[in-house]
Amino acid sequence: MTSNLKILSGGAMQGLLTEVAPLFEHGNAAKVELRFGLTSALKKEIEQGAVFDIALLPRPDIDALTKAGRIAPDSTADIARSSIGVAVRAGAAKPDIATADAFKRTLLQARSITYSDGPSGIYIGALIDRLGIGQQIKPKTRLTTGPVAELVAAGEAEIGIQQIVAILPIKGAELVGPLPADLQNVIIYAAGLAAGIEDGAAARAFLAFMATPDAVRIIRAKGLEPG
Repeated sequence: MTSNLKILSGGAMQGLLTEVAPLFEHGNAAKVELRFGLTSALKKEIEQGAVFDIALLPRPDIDALTKAGRIAPDSTADIARSSIGVAVRAGAAKPDIATADAFKRTLLQARSITYSDGPSGIYIGALIDRLGIGQQIKPKTRLTTGPVAELVAAGEAEIGIQQIVAILPIKGAELVGPLPADLQNVIIYAAGLAAGIEDGAAARAFLAFMATPDAVRIIRAKGLEPG
């Protein structure tokens, strides 16, 4: 008998899950249904009673949903670690972002900058203020709900800052590299089973599968590190 497995996930994990899910289905009697969205929107849906088997979101959101009684407390696992990087248009000169000072100069010299209003963007907004250049670059900064690298590839922004996992799939954009180590913010994506799930065997099998060599290979190919 085939089990239906519904997974709600933040958009940054789309490339990973769409490749991993068919492998899991092939070796298990399960059909995986994936739905992606903004972390804040999915968290609100889950809080309001959305039906799902697995949620895959940044660790703080999984912890909050566990505390709220929507995620089974004994079911959570870290899946992947996602770092933030800088993108430019394919073929463009790659700016210096090797140090905090170099990154700051690059932002000040850039004609236009974009970052997301998702988890990485919240951090980037605070980082820019911490570097003391928030007011200087605000007029040339654009927030987006979609992939930052798409705006970069289209020539609508010179510099894009987002999770590396969201930059790599976009044609027409290139990764410059990760943020300097002392400015980096690693986002841990964790998964958890819905509280009160009737038959969690398939869901637990999926979480176990995410730690197998096949899944880890895909995790690394997407610009992530295993959780």
